[in-house]
Amino acid sequence: MTADKKLFAAAVLLVALGAGLGYGVAHWRGEAAPAAHSDPSHVTPAASAPASGDRKVLYWYDPMLPQQKFDKPGKSPFMDMPLVPKYADEAPAGGVAVDPRVAQTLGVRTAVVEQQRLAASVEVPATVQLNERDVAIVQARATGFVQRVARLAPGDVVAPGAVLAELLVPDWAGAQQEFLALRRIGDEALVAAARQRLVLLGMPAALIQQVERSGQVQATAAIHAPTGGLVQELMVRPGMTVAQGMSLARITGLSTVWLEASLPEAQTWVARVGQPVEVQLSAFPGETLRAQVTSVLPEASTETRTLRVRAELPNPQGRLRAGMFARMRFGAPGEEALLVPAEAVIRTGQRALVYVVEQPGRFRPVQVQLGRELGDRLEVLQGLQPGQHVVASGQFLIDSEASLQGVLQREAGASAPAAPAAAAPAPLPAAALHQGVGRIVALSAQEVTLDHGAVPSLQWPAMEMGFTLAQPEVAKGFKVGDTVRFTFREGKDGYDVTRLEREQHQHGGAQ
Repeated sequence: MTADKKLFAAAVLLVALGAGLGYGVAHWRGEAAPAAHSDPSHVTPAASAPASGDRKVLYWYDPMLPQQKFDKPGKSPFMDMPLVPKYADEAPAGGVAVDPRVAQTLGVRTAVVEQQRLAASVEVPATVQLNERDVAIVQARATGFVQRVARLAPGDVVAPGAVLAELLVPDWAGAQQEFLALRRIGDEALVAAARQRLVLLGMPAALIQQVERSGQVQATAAIHAPTGGLVQELMVRPGMTVAQGMSLARITGLSTVWLEASLPEAQTWVARVGQPVEVQLSAFPGETLRAQVTSVLPEASTETRTLRVRAELPNPQGRLRAGMFARMRFGAPGEEALLVPAEAVIRTGQRALVYVVEQPGRFRPVQVQLGRELGDRLEVLQGLQPGQHVVASGQFLIDSEASLQGVLQREAGASAPAAPAAAAPAPLPAAALHQGVGRIVALSAQEVTLDHGAVPSLQWPAMEMGFTLAQPEVAKGFKVGDTVRFTFREGKDGYDVTRLEREQHQHGGAQ
């Protein structure tokens, strides 16, 4: 045998050995695979899903208009896309199904509906303010001239009875001289009349007594602070002329202060006039003060949707200053409440929904009536039972699937009260009419296909789609290729054309 023949024989032998080895390995792996996956929990996704040919189709629908259903596959009459099948195992009765693996991937999380006895308390930020009920206005009792003013400025604190200013009052000097002259005569009736005149001129009783004791005219009068507190305004300066009734100073007392907080509307149930509250100030850490609610103001803030609550706090040492930051805690008697996480509730503006877990992968929408807000939880007054599981995260995905399957509409219809048998059915509201311009692409006795332009009233772009003729006479006299202005409305199974008119000018998007 030559060297070339030997080489060829060796090559053939190697190829045969390789093929046999490959067959053996494949045969061994084919027998081992079922053993490795004999555990039912290790079923592959392909094996776990039923074959598409074995699944029962309920109807077909257009993903852009899922509320319209069709009994056979084909092209959508509304959009240029094929219809999508809806399978029976995708729409369980009374709820919506989501593959548990998909739910886990998207982070769907559940929470338990709990009934707890709560010692409800609400804590809100507050600020210290001056007590506007404890305000004194100092006014001039007579026309005069300012001779001296105490060394004060707005923001200073004065004690009760402190001298604010001294006034020279010329009118008082003449009346006092007349009063002293009548006293020397000794006519008691005239003296009493003269004393009454001094009172009517605005002279303080202390000054009248001083004139009587000394027998000297006192034309200079001191202006005293009627109460101690903060000088907020001082409108008098040396050399000024003041008129009777002119305001000279404004003093606010400091024996008590206000504590004002903005309470959210949903939490105003905890605040009542006369209710004690606990106060903690940043300036005095670790110290808790006691105050009392004096008023809940009757006007809510339109920007923050909060109500102002005012409490009064004693300030015997004067250490509470206006503008200090504090926290006010309101308490309420403990009571039973059914609670869910606030994030589990979907608010649509007309109702509140939660999704209850019926079984793994199946969820049911439930309309609930909400009560108080308690931190990150909400009180449920109606719709749920203790121990139920609700979706707390990822519920918007489930809500979208429920809308697609029409679950919400079915739930709303099932919960609506039945009408009396003898009552006549209420007339349905007339459907809104829309108009557009297009070219007839296909025409039959029941349908017309139009290549139309944009329809602003429905925010439709230009497209080609089919319409049902409301009556066969609507298309009488028209043919394929005509450009028309058409009027249509939403019908039971699509959109119905109620009128066709010839359009003399061609429009873009209708060619």
